[in-house]
Amino acid sequence: MIWGRKWTLFAASLAVIFAFFILREHWQHALGLAPYLLLLACPLMHLFHGHGSHGHGDHHP
Repeated sequence: MIWGRKWTLFAASLAVIFAFFILREHWQHALGLAPYLLLLACPLMHLFHGHGSHGHGDHHP
């Protein structure tokens, strides 16, 4: 189990380093995509956020 955690940390570290270098070189492109990412985030949050917290009549006071 400890090896899985180390590999996850290693992969996350590589992803952060990779994202830093990509954004450093292509900052203007990333800023151009920002409005579209914001618009895409709205329906994704609607679909994936808060499911399962709705009451279905199982609780009796």
